[in-house]
Amino acid sequence: MVFKKLLGALGIGGPSVDTVLFDPNTRPGGVLSGEVRIQGGDHDVNIEFVALGLVTRVEAEHGDHERSVNAEFHRIGVEGAFRLAAKESRNIPFQFPVPWETPVTDVYGQRLPGMTIGLRTELAVAGAVDKGDLDPVFVHPLPAQERVLDAFGQLGFRFRSADVEQGHIAGLHQQLPFFQEIEFLPPHQFAGRINEVELTFVADPHGMAVVLEADKRGGFFSSGHDAFGRFQLSHEDSMSADWAGMIDNWLHEVSSRRQSHHGHHGGHHGYHGGHHDGGGMGVGGIVAAGAAGVVGGMVLGEVFDEVGDAFFGDDEG
Repeated sequence: MVFKKLLGALGIGGPSVDTVLFDPNTRPGGVLSGEVRIQGGDHDVNIEFVALGLVTRVEAEHGDHERSVNAEFHRIGVEGAFRLAAKESRNIPFQFPVPWETPVTDVYGQRLPGMTIGLRTELAVAGAVDKGDLDPVFVHPLPAQERVLDAFGQLGFRFRSADVEQGHIAGLHQQLPFFQEIEFLPPHQFAGRINEVELTFVADPHGMAVVLEADKRGGFFSSGHDAFGRFQLSHEDSMSADWAGMIDNWLHEVSSRRQSHHGHHGGHHGYHGGHHDGGGMGVGGIVAAGAAGVVGGMVLGEVFDEVGDAFFGDDEG
């Protein structure tokens, strides 16, 4: 009996948990539906709680350098304490709200290289090793965000990379402690003046902010610097805005400035430039082209296993 208790404390012969998502595809502000399926083990146990949390990889500052860490950014409890009998099966349905600021992982069927989000299940077992499960979640952009990404494709941008950075953007109200950066190489007409452009979405139930950061090249007598722009519109206005014209005008403004340092500025509210009929490929194409050079033959399973292993205790310091 003592040995059996010892095995139970180590999690041997204890309950198992498997979370099933009815549809792992979602959008910011959406809802994930599913059920947590718990199977009792060889002996009765007391379950303290069952919780779900969204996790992703975040670039966080660590001393003088950055390192990638796993972060849980939204969590809900789906069941309180209960007694689980040996061999008992219990299914717990859930509705999990997805935060509006959740990073995008997939665009038009293409995975953004480096972007992985999972739904983690925690089954807290009294007096024993907790059980867990981790399921991939695919976050697609809002329709308004798709229009912005389409504009980048129309203007001839080339996808470079995507990641999630710890911190907050000055002047914006954020619920989450990080923001996503989608990096693009600029169209050829800006070569030599702009190194790259980073795109960030900060959405809420009423609308979204589109934040742009251009890494400007330095001249012969000057060093390079960053220039910022911000467009903040309702979801409805975002669907009719001329994003290609607005972004193109901002790029020309930024590239023609003399060396001066500008912070985030909000003077672009409702600002519309001339329509741009660029012949660039769609955003799905630029993401696919970028992915080919960034991840090669890496498959989702390999990327996601890294997240799972790290989150469950194998994270490297």
